[in-house]
Amino acid sequence: MINDKEISAENIDTLFKKLKREAEASGYHLNPDNEFTKELVSGLITNENRYGYRACPCRLASGIKEEDLDIVCPCDYRDPDVSAYDTCYCGLYVSQAVVDEKTKIGKIPERRPPEAERKKIETTIRTRHTSSLSLPVWRCRVCGYLCARDAPPEVCPICKAKKERFERFV
Repeated sequence: MINDKEISAENIDTLFKKLKREAEASGYHLNPDNEFTKELVSGLITNENRYGYRACPCRLASGIKEEDLDIVCPCDYRDPDVSAYDTCYCGLYVSQAVVDEKTKIGKIPERRPPEAERKKIETTIRTRHTSSLSLPVWRCRVCGYLCARDAPPEVCPICKAKKERFERFV
């Protein structure tokens, strides 16, 4: 966890460069408006200081990581939002069309279900029937990557989400 005193322009710039490098290596793009993007990065650092994880800076986090896994950046909603609206909810990630200035970012609706609905979805996932496969199939909740193995990978090879962002799919 980063100390609040460490929210400096240097630390924001360091995380910004890291996120940009990781995004581009995985086929994603950060918002080309660097000033706006660095404000979001500052929000990620603030949330990491506050909660111990980088919750989306544009959503209200509970402070309970297990309840907020869907909004840990990159959130579960990034890919569908970028596909449908050329940007994720907070505007950190954008499509190639935005980078190429072929489209502008507009407001997008919140895709995250209300808390009661999220809990219902989690219960359904936990009680799903297992199949006759020899290994369980794990799905990255961020990008949809699937793998069949005893346990999920430590880091998604596609989007770099951590192990805890995987759910048992089959």
